[in-house]
Formats: sequence, C-alpha cells, structure tokens
Amino acid sequence: MRVNYETLAQTIAALSEGETDSVALMATLACEIHHADDRFDWTGFYRVTEPDVLKIGPYQGGHGCLVIPFSRGVCGACARTGDAQIVDDVEAFPGHIACSTSTRSELVLPVRNGRGDLLGVLDIDSDAPGAFGQEDAGALQAILDKTFADSD
Repeated sequence: MRVNYETLAQTIAALSEGETDSVALMATLACEIHHADDRFDWTGFYRVTEPDVLKIGPYQGGHGCLVIPFSRGVCGACARTGDAQIVDDVEAFPGHIACSTSTRSELVLPVRNGRGDLLGVLDIDSDAPGAFGQEDAGALQAILDKTFADSD
C-alpha cells in the first residue's frame, strides 16, 4: 500500500486540530505516517533535548537508538544542516548509525515550530533500498510544517 499524501494530510489536520504540545503531535504523526505506507518500516521522532543532542521521541516500529549527536548519522546530518536527508543506501552514508540491521534506506526531515526553532527530526526507515524520493520529502515536510506551526 502506498500513501495518499492528500488523505494523510487531511487526517493529521483533523486529529491534531488545536493541539500545541509537540510530544502529543509527534505521537499522533508517528502512528498515522507509519501505518500509511508499507515502505515505512520504522517511523519516529528524535527530539532536541540539549544543544547538539537528539533523543528518541514517539515512534512506531522496533527499538530505536536512544541518543544521537548532531555530529553523527543521517538524523544528526538533518539536525545539523536543517536539510532533508534522502538516503537510498544507508551503508553508503558516511557515519551511518545502524539502529536496526534491516534498514536499507532512510528519509529524515527537520521539525520546526512556527518561530523556526528546531524541535527535532522525523526519521523514516525502510527495509528496501531507494524507498524514498522528493515527492515523499516534500509532502511530509508540508505536513510537518503545518502541524507544528503553533507547537511549543
């Protein structure tokens, strides 16, 4: 099953209407996004908890890494640069952190509130290589930007 981003955006907007707590929003989005597409093997958030440090937040799937410094891995690269990371082959990514041996490709997007503060990153892993593209990144970034615009 492939995600219909228009339907997903509508569902998330309805579920999150009026909510400003970032953890509650992350929990809702992790669940909805994870179950929207068969490519999504692990879906979750890493939250900025101190300068240059991400800690695991709400997620769906198997165990995740508990702490990721901005200096390491795909999630760290996204947090450090503020740019979406689309990785077709995680084994070819310098400094990749293998939280799960089944992960073959990864999409990581920055999560910001309306003031532009980095709250964390959305990390989606797939057990298939080359699972993600610009369409996924663009549609999911739009959902994140709208959902977290008024969050704390």
